[in-house]
Amino acid sequence: MDRLFKNAVELSHKIIASTVGEGDIAVDATAGNGWDTVFLAELVSDRGKVYAFDIQEQALKNTEQKLKERNLSHRVRLIKDGHENMKNYISEEVKAVMFNLGYLPGYDRTCITRPSTTIKALGSALSLLKKGGLITIVVYTGHEGGMEESDSVMKFISQLHQSEWDVAVIDFPNRKNFSPYLAAIQKR
Repeated sequence: MDRLFKNAVELSHKIIASTVGEGDIAVDATAGNGWDTVFLAELVSDRGKVYAFDIQEQALKNTEQKLKERNLSHRVRLIKDGHENMKNYISEEVKAVMFNLGYLPGYDRTCITRPSTTIKALGSALSLLKKGGLITIVVYTGHEGGMEESDSVMKFISQLHQSEWDVAVIDFPNRKNFSPYLAAIQKR
């Protein structure tokens, strides 16, 4: 049995997979350990492109290793910079942008995404998005700074005008230990 609501990350993949396909351009705004980057690279095929951002060298190394193992490196441009600077690297419209907020699992828990840069990155992502394109945001609240970032994200997405954007939030209220939730935005 396929569990539709297993967790926020898998649900974000299902939503993105419904829209992104061969030849599309996509962004992993938080490369982390590389799983979203690999996922996007597989979706866009050899005709597409993925931009993957992270400020940590270790995150980019982890991502690069996963891409090499799967022969996907040629589909991805790894960028050591904050996601708030994505417009410095991307000039074309994109079909999807994935955010997985928080910290790099297994590494420095004090190096986290922050409200100010995340909100700037979300603004950039909105401006790069094609009509019908998607943004997914997996939001973690259980670490120091997580609730503040969550509050900022919710305030930002709540103010998007309904004539231009469809916004949904899927939470897991019966889960313990600060289960992450998913916010999704689609350009009309």
